[in-house]
Amino acid sequence: MQIEKYKMKIENCIRLIVQRCLNKSTESRTPNLHFSIFNFQFSMPFLLLLSVVCCLPPAVRGQTVPDKMVATVTNGSRATPDLITYSDLVWQLALEPSRPVPDHPNSADLNHALGLLEDQLLILQEARKLPSADTPEGIAARDKEVDLRRNELAQEFGSAQRLQERMARVGLTSEQLDLILRDRVMVDQYLDFRFRAFTIVTQKEVQDRYDQTYGRLKNGGRIVPTLEEVRSKIEHDLTEEKIEADIDKFVDNLRDQPGTEIVVLNPV
Repeated sequence: MQIEKYKMKIENCIRLIVQRCLNKSTESRTPNLHFSIFNFQFSMPFLLLLSVVCCLPPAVRGQTVPDKMVATVTNGSRATPDLITYSDLVWQLALEPSRPVPDHPNSADLNHALGLLEDQLLILQEARKLPSADTPEGIAARDKEVDLRRNELAQEFGSAQRLQERMARVGLTSEQLDLILRDRVMVDQYLDFRFRAFTIVTQKEVQDRYDQTYGRLKNGGRIVPTLEEVRSKIEHDLTEEKIEADIDKFVDNLRDQPGTEIVVLNPV
């Protein structure tokens, strides 16, 4: 097991170097990487030397380190795991409107982002198992949804300009944002397909929630809405609560299933 993890770390180091040599910076995010290290021919002495270089501290390798590998995530369905970089963590934090973006995020914030990205990648890997919808119509619909998500995100920040300023502060380009939003769209569509269509709220559950929420107010001299007036809201709330609980259980099962491996390369 330790040999496999070390082999994976070497493989990711080589992948990162190949990306830099091809002048593909973090714009090419790892969920879209589909090449395998074994498509390239490297000698064993080179691999050993490269592994030593990758493990050297930044001060030895050079004064400027634009990014670093943090973790790899795989559910066992692909030969090449998805990679999470430090930039991915910072971008995740930057795209949360309620969270300030410090120049140097603390460990708690980075681990919060890491957990979210690990969960997203596990779900994304499950979504990739479904037949691809890369028809002209499917691509157009996905691009339209990405545009909608970008506009919604700009509204959450107050304006498109504020969103751009926040992106510029953490080095996030518009192209990279589109890739992030495309992944989020794919994840949300998969979860809707998997859970929303099969989530049922019974009339008894609606009545029980109404009684819990409004029953105690009836004797307080206040105007209390009728069940029919708030039925839609209660049904919506119960549905979202059930879906959230189902997703949490689903992700926990993904983490525990055979084949899933999350390897932290550099603790944050």
